Amino acid sequence: MTTTPQAVRRASPRTRRAATPPDPARPLLPNTEPVRLLDPTGTPLPARTDYPEPPVEVLRELYRRMVLGRRFDTQATALTKQGRLAVYPSSRGQEACQVGAVLAVRDTDWVFPTYRESMALVARGIDPVEVLTLLRGDWHCGYDPTEVHTAPQCTPLATQCVHAAGLAHGEAYQGRDTVALAFIGDGATSEGDFHEGINFAAVFKAPVVFFVQNNRYAISVPLSRQTAAPSLAYKGVGYGVPSEQVDGNDPVAVLAVLTRAVAHARAGNGPFLVEAHTYRMEAHTNADDASRYRDGAEVDAWRDRDPVARLETYLRARGVLDDAAVAEVTEQAEAYAADLRTRMNEQPTVDPMSLFDHVYAEPTPQLIEQREQVRAELAAARDEEGDA
Repeated sequence: MTTTPQAVRRASPRTRRAATPPDPARPLLPNTEPVRLLDPTGTPLPARTDYPEPPVEVLRELYRRMVLGRRFDTQATALTKQGRLAVYPSSRGQEACQVGAVLAVRDTDWVFPTYRESMALVARGIDPVEVLTLLRGDWHCGYDPTEVHTAPQCTPLATQCVHAAGLAHGEAYQGRDTVALAFIGDGATSEGDFHEGINFAAVFKAPVVFFVQNNRYAISVPLSRQTAAPSLAYKGVGYGVPSEQVDGNDPVAVLAVLTRAVAHARAGNGPFLVEAHTYRMEAHTNADDASRYRDGAEVDAWRDRDPVARLETYLRARGVLDDAAVAEVTEQAEAYAADLRTRMNEQPTVDPMSLFDHVYAEPTPQLIEQREQVRAELAAARDEEGDA
């Protein structure tokens, strides 16, 4: 059984309950405690009227994509160790945020990812090989952003905030109800582009959801060295932007909070800031040694808050998930990983001359000179091979 990228996207529920946008007059400050609908064991907490639970068919699809996403992440990490990827920033432990976010938006909405959102992109239905093209070093972006309404993965911190604000403003200006979802790490909230993006969106009421995945560390810098605020969600009040904080390892709560945030933006009420409290289980990238700045006890404590196990336990208790369904999803995930392995083991064809494509609409004299120099060097190398 082979699971194609399109299969990841299939069964995207179109019968979702219409979300009620938050009252524009509500206080800007978030709840004092992160919104939580399931406890860490997967036991449901008392229902909330402000954040109703998503329909069960959506939660089943959320679970399926989280399992596939985790298996993709594990496979991508293995590909890095095998030398097939230059680098890979794992998002293991952040599955609820990665998948819940893309399920909260429409296919026609725009997503602005960071370098860590590979799992979110495959959950959005983008071919995993195209997603990993950047991290393999073949090309700047392996997919067509305009086709999938997803910007290229962004390595500079927070620059995607400005891009999201500009696109959302332009879409609203043209009378479209497009929402832009900007993924942000906790470290990115210390950057100037975060300020500029959220401030612009607030002033012009651009329909943007700024989604901060607070995984506790900006590489090795702990959150305590990033901010003295009660939480990063409190940054919204300074820009006149309503905000909320959510347990980022509670998949049901993440989807519920983001669904309402998206509805707020789509209704013309301007941007919304969401902070998810989560944790990355792996190192920052394969080039990082996380043991130098965090201890094993901290990692173990967060392992007990596993978002995939949490949702599985809840769905089993509700009687909408059983051993057969879990086995089927696991089989899909293994087939997905096997297909990715096979295609990533194929050596890509790379044309060195493509380095000069898309640099300028009209090549400069210097670029033309450099291009001809490379062309001559390649020709000389071919001649040497022919003489050998």
